[in-house]
Amino acid sequence: MAAFLKVITMNIILASKSPRRIEIMREHGIEPEIIPADITENPPLYEGKCDTPMFLALKKAMKVEESADKGKFIIAADTVVYDGRIIGKPKDRDDAEKILMSLSGRSHYVVTGCAVIKAHTSARKVFAVTTRVTFTDYSISDIADYLAGDEPYDKAGAYAIQGYFGRFVKNYEGSLMNVIGFPWDEIEQALKDTGYEGI
Repeated sequence: MAAFLKVITMNIILASKSPRRIEIMREHGIEPEIIPADITENPPLYEGKCDTPMFLALKKAMKVEESADKGKFIIAADTVVYDGRIIGKPKDRDDAEKILMSLSGRSHYVVTGCAVIKAHTSARKVFAVTTRVTFTDYSISDIADYLAGDEPYDKAGAYAIQGYFGRFVKNYEGSLMNVIGFPWDEIEQALKDTGYEGI
């Protein structure tokens, strides 16, 4: 069997320093240029679950576009948890505990807003992917060790489904990659739709 060859693709910019998003792109044969978007994540108060992450993803992509060469493809994403309200990353341990306990034994939505744009052209796609996640019942003592670690504090909803907290997931409906924060199938299609030919 032929060895898998990684494609060095400096024509694609990932507007994120997320290790998991970088890893997912590499798993699909793409080595992106990494330019994290330096923005203030204070979105307008949109109703519903999709508009806020879509707004933030586009804001990130457009910030990176300012210094990008024309024709480069920029990918940006923003993930939130929605439980009747937008839940982002926890501020501290107490906030993480409150978030996770509010989700215990219940269903919520994970929404990733994505923006794929061809720099300094009109080619762009902005969309959201939604997955419904249901947790089992758990107590504060069940999650004490988890809250003592680093994982909850840079994740929307204070958890990562691919990590320790996956044991509390009863089921999910929709894209698992979306819950991880980077729905690759939809992003790949958006790249094709905006004119990228390297996939």
